[in-house]
Amino acid sequence: MERITFQNTPNGLYDGLYQMGKYIDTSGLSKSLLLLVDYHVSQLNRCAFCLDMHYKEAIEAGETSVRLSMLSAWRESEAFSEQEAAVLEFAEAVTLVANREISDQVYQLMLDHYTENEVAAWTLAIVKINCWNRFMTTFKTKAGHYQVGQFA
Repeated sequence: MERITFQNTPNGLYDGLYQMGKYIDTSGLSKSLLLLVDYHVSQLNRCAFCLDMHYKEAIEAGETSVRLSMLSAWRESEAFSEQEAAVLEFAEAVTLVANREISDQVYQLMLDHYTENEVAAWTLAIVKINCWNRFMTTFKTKAGHYQVGQFA
């Protein structure tokens, strides 16, 4: 069955997501950690297009292939800082909210490392990548051809 392509969506459909991205980009959140979150959430959602895109972007930005390869098992790895682990835990909770509530413990862990404004911005960043994952998986956007900066 043929699906809608990224290029054939109604004009303006993604405008809100682009605005979210602009807000997040100026929020002061770590760019390298944002890339890890985008990659990890895409792993959780099994979005091949976004995995391809965010892997390439992370490598281009200086992330290591070793850390990216361990990201799905970050709890068992010593490669991630406490701040990174807090955000990864939070990203999983927000992404998998239908399976379990976001516990006070997970939320407090974020507050131990980030201000309330930063927690709000992290929430928006996680919601944004979840939204992109849902578009790309619904439309079955082909993976493997992304070039860094293609959508800049």
